[in-house]
Amino acid sequence: MHRRQFINTSLLSAGALALFNKSSFANLLAQQTYQFKPLRSNMGIFTERGGTIAWLSNKDGIVVVDAEFPDTSPHVIAELQKQSDKPFQWLINTHHHGDHTSGNIAFKGLVKNVAAHANSLANQKDVAIKGNSEAKQLYPDTTFTDQWKMKVGDEHIHAYYWGPGHTNGDAMIHFENANIVHTGDLVFNRRYPVVDPAHGASIKNWSVTLQKAQKQFNKDTLFVFGHAFDPEKVTGSMDDIKAMQNYMDRLVDFVSAQIKAGKTKDEVLTATAIPGVTDWQGNGIKASLGAAYDELK
Repeated sequence: MHRRQFINTSLLSAGALALFNKSSFANLLAQQTYQFKPLRSNMGIFTERGGTIAWLSNKDGIVVVDAEFPDTSPHVIAELQKQSDKPFQWLINTHHHGDHTSGNIAFKGLVKNVAAHANSLANQKDVAIKGNSEAKQLYPDTTFTDQWKMKVGDEHIHAYYWGPGHTNGDAMIHFENANIVHTGDLVFNRRYPVVDPAHGASIKNWSVTLQKAQKQFNKDTLFVFGHAFDPEKVTGSMDDIKAMQNYMDRLVDFVSAQIKAGKTKDEVLTATAIPGVTDWQGNGIKASLGAAYDELK
């Protein structure tokens, strides 16, 4: 399947809309907008809205990493059920944010177990309680701290936690036989990242987690990223991990220098670029600058 543009900008002009009756417009809105894409070794990705989903489907069952939203996760479920009648063995969350976990609820009664880092579970509960949305959650029933291993069919799955980064509960999930790693939101490929200090993010340690990933995995590892500026580049190589680390390092260098020069937070937030970073895009640079200033100050 190929990604379809949901609604072309020109189609939304008043003149264009006048050409469609209500039924036609409803059919247009109902068009498939997601991508279900095989990668290698019984694995693939699903993208629609929110964080990228990775999936494994083999002779012993199905494993899904992250779940997007309640209205999108049924689409990946349906696609996986088309190709296999095996049970959903595991749903694994890379971290707690709603674009990765609010779709968990669609797996209720379907998946045998849900796993995440212990801090991810605590953060998910915290957000749900504050948002009065506990009834809409499917919480992990299996948690880990530093590492976690399990096996489905011939695939060995290994989760790694190297400390705080994007939040204090981000894990990378390695499917060892396929040699595919879901990085979660520890990598925003060429897109200014979201930072969550309220849930333990660390700008400085974020770089450390990426260094450890480079030591743990190898040049043949295929990475699945939580997000990318170009939607077609949510998978990539070790070079992209190095580029994300460079972004975090140059961010720390820049903000540290600004603080040393006596700049206020408001002055730092006026920056529109980070020296040494040439290929990051989007509208989120202030989140990085503000979080770095608060942490380093």
